[in-house]
Amino acid sequence: MRLKDKVAIITGAGSGYGRGIATMFAQEGAKIVIADVNLDAGNETAAGIKKNGHEAVAVKADVSKAEDAAKIAETTIDKYGRIDILINNAGISRMCPVTDLTEEEWDKHLNINLKGTWLISKHVIPHMVKGGGGSIVNIASLAGVKARPLVAAYSASKGGVIMLTKQMAIELAPHKIRCNCISPVIGETPMGMGLIKQASAIYKIDDLNIMKESVLQGIPLKRGSTPSDIAYAAIYLASDESSLVTATNLTVDGGVSA
Repeated sequence: MRLKDKVAIITGAGSGYGRGIATMFAQEGAKIVIADVNLDAGNETAAGIKKNGHEAVAVKADVSKAEDAAKIAETTIDKYGRIDILINNAGISRMCPVTDLTEEEWDKHLNINLKGTWLISKHVIPHMVKGGGGSIVNIASLAGVKARPLVAAYSASKGGVIMLTKQMAIELAPHKIRCNCISPVIGETPMGMGLIKQASAIYKIDDLNIMKESVLQGIPLKRGSTPSDIAYAAIYLASDESSLVTATNLTVDGGVSA
């Protein structure tokens, strides 16, 4: 078990990548704290983990709110006494032309995707310092590396996550805290399918399968990322196997960025 007795916080773990990461981390021996704005979804993930004999607890939290970020860290310390791993995964995305974006939508993307990553880290890092180190893995996106139409706010927020990761990695290296991020290509997740539906509406393509196939044709390996793909990458970055890896953006994109 690569994460035996580690304590891991995973935001947005009620579905998608977050659920996949939480499930696989538990299988690798970690104790899991699931933070999600949808407590029912978080509890469902926790129930699946506990059903398989592992340990997990769900916390209702909006990562864009300082009081909720503090609550996540406090709940974890109260229950487990330490924090070894933080996976900042919670995020949102909406497709639309940049001129159609509302100020509210722009702020929501930046608040959840970028500010939320910073806020949770801010409240977790002091506990990692006290514990002698840790690993932070931020889930960014290929959209933060490679420009594409109709995702201005999302792309800007994820590009910010990548640079925030590198900045934190340099600052926290003396405390033995490593910070890396993962940039997936579009995923076979609720968010990924939501983007396919939005693109279909924008481009007036009635058949979702045609839209999905069009997207996949742009990926050299001809498939999107799965929760398991991202979970395997996260295990590597969270475990001692990557003990000399920090400030790295690991693209899990089927070759698109090439």
